[in-house]
Amino acid sequence: MFSGIVEEMATVKAIQKTGENIDFTLECSFTQELKIDQSIAHNGVCLTVVDIDGGQYTVTAMKETLDRSNLGLLQVGDSVNVERSMMMNGRLDGHIVQGHVDEVATCVRMDDADGSTYFTFEYKLDREMARKGYITVDKGSVTVNGVSLTVCEPTENTFKVAIIPYTRENTNFRYITVGSVVNIEFDILGKYIARMGMYQV
Repeated sequence: MFSGIVEEMATVKAIQKTGENIDFTLECSFTQELKIDQSIAHNGVCLTVVDIDGGQYTVTAMKETLDRSNLGLLQVGDSVNVERSMMMNGRLDGHIVQGHVDEVATCVRMDDADGSTYFTFEYKLDREMARKGYITVDKGSVTVNGVSLTVCEPTENTFKVAIIPYTRENTNFRYITVGSVVNIEFDILGKYIARMGMYQV
């Protein structure tokens, strides 16, 4: 479980395809603190550490993960938002994030907000999935590339988020432009509420 508060950006150092899986080797400041089998969110995707070599570590993404996320688009040198799993004795500064990316979205608009920036994202409309809670609601939570954010002005298949300068500088939002593909995870609480409603009689 994660909070959506990105610790830093890791740098992709190597990419190795093995069958339908891809091994990503990354470098970040806390590599020496990691352990094999530890879970880390990468652009919001929960992946397991499978190898540690000096200042670099490796995680493996399987086909299902690659199909649902933007990890397959990564190249050597790219910056990835990373967050270690949440400690249960700490503050929940973001919201409950599982690290299970639901789908990708595309940035379709950027608007200046006198210092901050509004990003508008569009995702594929699937009414059946929407009925199950795969939606955004005004002032609700959404995770974009692992960043916990508040939803503004949602429609059936778009939503807007406001990014303050600190977040833009310290996450890979600094590289997002119109046309960029991001990972999104809808709020798990909304999914549970929708599911409960389906079984009411």
